[in-house]
Amino acid sequence: MIINNFTHLCPRVRALNILQIQDPAAKTHATLQLARQTIRHNNWDLNTDLAEPPNLPGMPAALVLVHATAIRPQPLHTPQGRGALLHALAHIELNAVNLALDAVWRFNNMPLAYYQNWLMVAGDEAYHYRMLARRMKKVNTDYTAHPAHNSLWDMADKTKNNVLARMALVPRLYEARGLDAAPAVQEKLIGCGDNDSAAVVAIIQRDEINHVAIGNYWYRYLCMQHGLEPVTYYQQLCQTYGAAKLRPPFNEAARLAAGFTQAEIDYLYTN
Repeated sequence: MIINNFTHLCPRVRALNILQIQDPAAKTHATLQLARQTIRHNNWDLNTDLAEPPNLPGMPAALVLVHATAIRPQPLHTPQGRGALLHALAHIELNAVNLALDAVWRFNNMPLAYYQNWLMVAGDEAYHYRMLARRMKKVNTDYTAHPAHNSLWDMADKTKNNVLARMALVPRLYEARGLDAAPAVQEKLIGCGDNDSAAVVAIIQRDEINHVAIGNYWYRYLCMQHGLEPVTYYQQLCQTYGAAKLRPPFNEAARLAAGFTQAEIDYLYTN
C-alpha cells in the first residue's frame, strides 16, 4: 500500500513507498524531497526486514517494455531520432532512481552511511531524469512515447536477496557501462547540433563517476566483511548471475576516477 503523507516515516519505508509510484514526475519529485530531507532524519530503522509489495518498481501503465534487442537506433538528425535517444537516456536514469531506492529499503543491517549514500544517489538520478524530460519536450516527445527494455531491473531482481551481489553487478557493471558510453553519446548529440542535450549528458557523466565510486566502496566493504578477494569474487558473481560480457571501448579515465583498479580494467579486455 502506498502512503501519500509519509514525511514522518523512516526513510527506508519512504523509499519503498516512492519506489511504488508509477508517474515519473511524481516519483522524481518525491525522491528529491526525500534526498534533501535525509540529513535531518533521526528516525532511521536500519534493522527491520521490510516486506516486499507486488509489482515493483512502479512504472507508467502506458510504457511499453520490450526485449533490448527489439529497440533499434534511429537517425539523430531528425527530431524523432533525438527523441528516441533522449528517451533511452531518461529510461536509464529513471531505472537508476528505482535501483537506488531499492538499495535503501531492501537491504537491512547496513551502516547508516550506506543508506545516506544511496539516497543521495537517488536524488541525483531524479535530477538527471528531470533534465532529460525537459529535453524530450523540446523535440515534442515524452517518456511513454517510446518502448523501453528492462535489463537493469532484471539484474536488480536477480540480486534482490544478496546485497553484495547487488553492489557488484548493478553500480559496478551496468551503471559503470554508462561511463563508457557517455563520450560517444555526447559526440553524436554535438554532431547533430544538440549542444544542450550534450551538456546534460556531461552533467550526468560527472555525477555517475561518484555513483559508481559509491558502488565500488560498498562492494569492497562487503568483501572485506566476508573475507573475499574483490577482483576474483566479482568474476565469480558475473558467472553465477549471468552478467553481460562487456566489450570495448572502455572509458579508462572515468573508471579509474570511479575507483576501479587498473587490474579490474585490464580484466575487461580479456574476458
